[in-house]
Amino acid sequence: MNQALKDEELVLRILNGETHLYEMLMRKFNQQLYRISISIINDDQEVEDIMQITYHNAYRNLANFKHHSSFSTWLTKILINESLLHKKRKSKLEKTLMESEYNDQHTETPLDNLMNKELKEILEKAVAALPEKYRIVFMMREVQGMSTNETMEALDLGESNVKIRLTRAKEMLRTELNTYWQPQNLYAFNLIRCDRIVNNVMKQINNANQSSTTALI
Repeated sequence: MNQALKDEELVLRILNGETHLYEMLMRKFNQQLYRISISIINDDQEVEDIMQITYHNAYRNLANFKHHSSFSTWLTKILINESLLHKKRKSKLEKTLMESEYNDQHTETPLDNLMNKELKEILEKAVAALPEKYRIVFMMREVQGMSTNETMEALDLGESNVKIRLTRAKEMLRTELNTYWQPQNLYAFNLIRCDRIVNNVMKQINNANQSSTTALI
């Protein structure tokens, strides 16, 4: 029955004390947030950290969700802002420390259930090589399947800009990828990682709730 609840219904119930339902929202949006954040940060572990910060900030500000947009869009905006802020801080630190090669040192993580790992690597490297403004639109529209309106609202772009950037991203990818790209396979977020994000955030929330209860006694 809970699986059929709308996001807005879950938010209201969470605000009314059913804290455990926040786990449902996190599990629903983990894949989406991961794919969007990694299109900005391009670092696996840092993206997980950003996701946890995003969920924690969203939980603390649930009462400020005014339903002017969908919960998905509201949450995505928080993630994008946190990702861009993290990237800005990181770039400033790297410049200060003169570690110009830091961004090139990534730990590649294997993704399960892909028949052609070589193709997967080509796909992800090709997408990662796109300029950021094209990459994030491509990730949101083609990989995550978000609508044009959702993308417009999350990125504060006009419809024509979203469409132009998506078209340009496809043009830049076409030569290398030809007919072989399968966006639904990109940046899979497996169950173990999903559990790690959810468990860490719920632990923080429960600890905060316990502290508040103790303070009132």
